Formats: sequence, structure tokens, C-alpha cells
Amino acid sequence: MKANTIDEAISYMDDIVAWSKSHNSRAGYFAALYRKVTIKIKQEVEAGVFDDNARMERFDVIFANRYLKAFSQWRDGKNPSMVWQTTFHALDEWRPLVVQQLFLGMNAHINLDLGIAAARTAPGNALPTLKNDFNKINDVLASLVDSIIEELSEIWPPLKLLTLSKVDDVLVNFSMSKARDQAWSLAQVLAPLDIADQEYEIRDKDYEMAKLGMVIANPGFIVNAAMLPIRIGERGAIKQKIDVLSQPAEKMKSAELNLLFDF
Repeated sequence: MKANTIDEAISYMDDIVAWSKSHNSRAGYFAALYRKVTIKIKQEVEAGVFDDNARMERFDVIFANRYLKAFSQWRDGKNPSMVWQTTFHALDEWRPLVVQQLFLGMNAHINLDLGIAAARTAPGNALPTLKNDFNKINDVLASLVDSIIEELSEIWPPLKLLTLSKVDDVLVNFSMSKARDQAWSLAQVLAPLDIADQEYEIRDKDYEMAKLGMVIANPGFIVNAAMLPIRIGERGAIKQKIDVLSQPAEKMKSAELNLLFDF
């Protein structure tokens, strides 16, 4: 499962969503979200939004392949990176909310994989030339991730009625802006290094993000108890939730950006 183009990456994500539905797997939650992100990036590349659109397609394919490889390893009974192991382990647990499952995927893919993809797209002295497009691609990602609140409201309707200012306490203050900054910092560390030396830095970052993933999956007794009514109130079977999260992005309202994921 290795893509050479954005279209191939999207096709593989289609396969993961279909596999998740047929196997009743929560892996489909993040796959459905990430598929929409990738479709949006493809549209932006085709519209010429980036400074170097050909490079951004390479970047997006390298980025997507990190996820596709991790999923394939997990599905085949092999061990992906530690942070992805933490993410996939939580799929078998009943307690985590849908939003926690999404955050776990984002933690692995943005806090670790995005920086690696940036460094390998623009190694060495070329990295600073990527910065502007890097910020643009993250704006696309953040806006679509934020819009997921509409879908989460379909799964748990009271979400629309809540003041969400303390969600950061529940989900360990994870935010898109911080994730973006962490990814760029990692890219700056990795870009001057050859692949062999990069692996040492990646291993340390992987361990750090795996620990964060454990907190996201299990933030402690008090927070778990507070979130239990939400979990009980989530509507639909796994397949139905994947269908909700698979809705075309254009159906999502953008007026509620920054309510959940960019606090």
C-alpha cells in the first residue's frame, strides 16, 4: 500500500474506509477524515494555490504514505511506529470517544509524520523554501479538521449546546497550531541529517508522541468518568459513525471553526 500520486493515496484511503466498515473497525474514523483532507489538498494543488504545486503533491504523497504504511503494518499484524501502535491499540477499546480516536490519529500523523514528510520533501538547505506552502497545507488541514464538529454533532447531538472552552483540559491541550509548530520544529531537526541519522531523532520523537497518545486515550479516572455520559450518548454503530464522518466536506458548515480543534 504505497501511493505514487494523490489519486492513488485517495484510492487507498477509500479501501481503508471500506475495509473498516466491513470489519467493524474504528480505524475508519480517522481514515474518513484524512481522506477528506487529502481530497481538499488535491483540489488546492490543481487550483495552483501553492508556491510550488508539483512539490506539494510530492509532499502530500510522502505524508500519506506514512499513514498508509502504518495502517498496512498494523492490519498485517506487524508493528508500526510506537505512536501508531498506541493509536491502533485504542481502536479495540470501547471507552474512547470518536473525537479521541481522531485526536490519536492526528497526534501520530501530524506530530510525527508531518515533520518527517517535510524534511524528506525539502532536505537540507531547501527546507526554508517549503515554509510558506507548509503553512498553507496546514491551514487546509486545520480548517477541515475543525469542520468535523458538525459531524460529531450528528453522532452526539448535545455537542451543539455545549461551551467547548475546556475541551483542551479533556484532551491534554492538543491543538492544530501546536501540532503544526511541533511538526516544523521536527522538520528543522531532520532536514540537515542523512536518513540513517534521522532515524535516531525520529525514534525519540516517536516515543514522546506515543506517551502523549496514551494520555489522549486514557486521560485519567476523573476525566474518563466525566466523558462517560458522552460516550454512552454517542449514536450509531461503528459503520454508521464512519458513514457520518465520510460526508463530503462541502456539506460541513465552516462557521464553527476554532470551536474544538484550534483552541
